[in-house]
Amino acid sequence: QVQLVESGGGLVQPGGSLRLSCAASGSIFSINAMGWYCQAPGKERELVAAITSAGRTNYADSVKGRFTISRDNDKNTVYLQMNSLKPEDTAVYYCNAELRTARGSAQYRYWGQGTQVTVSS
Repeated sequence: QVQLVESGGGLVQPGGSLRLSCAASGSIFSINAMGWYCQAPGKERELVAAITSAGRTNYADSVKGRFTISRDNDKNTVYLQMNSLKPEDTAVYYCNAELRTARGSAQYRYWGQGTQVTVSS
């Protein structure tokens, strides 16, 4: 069984910062890509940022220059540093991880439960 647990969400004023964390635990053999998605009310879930096991990153255009994704492979943890936050960043943020639970097993995508980020004055 695999769990992804997010933390770090909350209420912040426009221009402020938050740091999200997501730790994967359980029966994990290896983790490939990890990422963050967001879903605002009435909208579909969309990619915010992703990072491979080698450290290559990919960002949505709307967050480039403001958000930074990183990971600690020893801790199976991915982070999202969010700076210069805007009201339109308000959403539930979900982390995910593409991982194998055993050598030679298929790779599956797992999701966290989500953490609310609200940017408002």
